[in-house]
Parts: sequence; structure tokens; C-alpha cells
Amino acid sequence: MTRQLDAQSLLELAQAAEARIVPDCSCTKASLEGWQSQPLSLDETRLVQVGTLLNPELAEPTYSEYLPEGTNYWSAEAPVAPYFFPYNRCDVWQCSACNRLYLRYTEGGGYFVDRRIRALHARLITDVSE
Repeated sequence: MTRQLDAQSLLELAQAAEARIVPDCSCTKASLEGWQSQPLSLDETRLVQVGTLLNPELAEPTYSEYLPEGTNYWSAEAPVAPYFFPYNRCDVWQCSACNRLYLRYTEGGGYFVDRRIRALHARLITDVSE
């Protein structure tokens, strides 16, 4: 069973992971500071799911975004707001080699599916709700 995370437990998980990061891992070959299409160079076999932000009690999570201070969806400094899109559809993954955390979800459009990924940093996590 996947661990359900809220903003506080996500923050605690991120802080613990950041305290144990091992530098110079191959998972950092591509910059994943803001949302990106998952690069082919990322070795998925090293990623282990450690939690989810998807609330199973919600029939349809909101598509509202939380983007203050001129940030946008692609911004590396955009806050990670677990109750807002796209974070409310994310699973949390950890690199087994270096302990870095990543958020991942699948963006679906009319004619495409795009697996998106973003590095998770504790300093960006914010506990705001709708």
C-alpha cells in the first residue's frame, strides 16, 4: 500500500531525504528543477515510490493551480502545493542511489500522454488549501 502524504508529511519526508543526499548521481544528468517531460536518460529502475499526494477520497482532484509571485507551472521556484494541480495528482519517488526525491504524474491531453517529473525540495513545499 502506498503511503498517503499531506503537506506536513511531505515536508518531513523531503527534509529527511535532503539530509541524506549523496552527490554526483546519474539521476541529476538532466535538470529537473521545474516540471519536465521525463527524460529518457533517467534510469527508472533506481526510482522507488515512497508515497502519493493523490487523495483517494476525491472523485476528481481540482485543476486549480497555486502560483503566487509571478511563478508559472514550469518555474523552478514554483511552490509545491500538495492540494493544487498538478501536485494533487503526483506520486513521490526516491532515487535508491542518492536519496533525492521526485514528484511524478502523467499529463494527458487529447492526443498525447506525457510523463512529467520534478525534483522535490523541502524549501518549496507550502501548506495552503483551497
